[in-house]
Amino acid sequence: MSKKRVLVVGGTGYLGQHLLQGFSDINGSPYDVAFTHHSFPPPHSLLHAFPSSLAFPLDLKTGHGFDGISRRFGQPHVVVNCAALSVPRACEADPGAAMSINVPSSLIGWLSSFNEKTTLLIHLSTDQVYQGVKSFYKEEDETIPVNVYGKSKVAAEQFIYEKWPNFAILRSSIIFGPQTISPVPKSLPIQWIDGVLSKGDRVEFFYDEYRCPIYVKDVVAIILALARIWLSGGKDMQLLLNVGGPDRVSRVQMAEAVAKIRGYNTSLIKPVSASSVNRGVISPSDISMDITKLVQTLDITPTPFVDGVKLTLEIETW
Repeated sequence: MSKKRVLVVGGTGYLGQHLLQGFSDINGSPYDVAFTHHSFPPPHSLLHAFPSSLAFPLDLKTGHGFDGISRRFGQPHVVVNCAALSVPRACEADPGAAMSINVPSSLIGWLSSFNEKTTLLIHLSTDQVYQGVKSFYKEEDETIPVNVYGKSKVAAEQFIYEKWPNFAILRSSIIFGPQTISPVPKSLPIQWIDGVLSKGDRVEFFYDEYRCPIYVKDVVAIILALARIWLSGGKDMQLLLNVGGPDRVSRVQMAEAVAKIRGYNTSLIKPVSASSVNRGVISPSDISMDITKLVQTLDITPTPFVDGVKLTLEIETW
């Protein structure tokens, strides 16, 4: 029986690398896995860790690179799209780039070029599609994004609904967890908090901005479960899920969790209002999410925030 083909778009990023690890850890290796890269070539450490995975350069803006994937890998059974311009300030500075990268038009154009329109597209969206004026948003709540990043992700969701019959859209909150095999250049939230508090300096954290951060290995488990359901059942899905952790926490509460686990003095945490800082982009205040549908659909209960922080810090060494 031939293996099922899985393509991770954005495989050198934070979630992408954790996904490659997740697929490689499955007993019996039921998948042939390939991944794409754009900003920088895959480092030797990553290629060494996953020697059987094919790596392809890909430009989502232009679609350059898809032909090579078709020739060497073929039509994937599952595509996981982790690639995005995901820094809100960068999206605000260049809305055209945000739209051209975050709306997967070239990806769906490529999938549409195959005779069989059967590939499952698992697409990473964001909690920033919500306006941020209440707690625990549900999937059916209206999307009123307050910044370009959120707007580009809403446009992506609408594009997928209109253009592709088989998809799961995951509205993810802040993803946290251990560093990747090949360290990513962006700052990781828990590691950053740990780093600044370890210096003993007083640091400002927002007390009035709420999220439902999710442990990275839970996101991987969700994606693996969706792939398994599709490949075993074969029925097209049109699924939209909030993908957050079970806890609604402020930035102050996130910092307090790290401080308590590490034994830092919590007086180093200075609570300030998010409105007191100009970040060059509007940030929604409370985009905590109701994850009832996620838990009921996949029978997966995400890790409590404090437990995820403990798991992250156990792996990190400073």
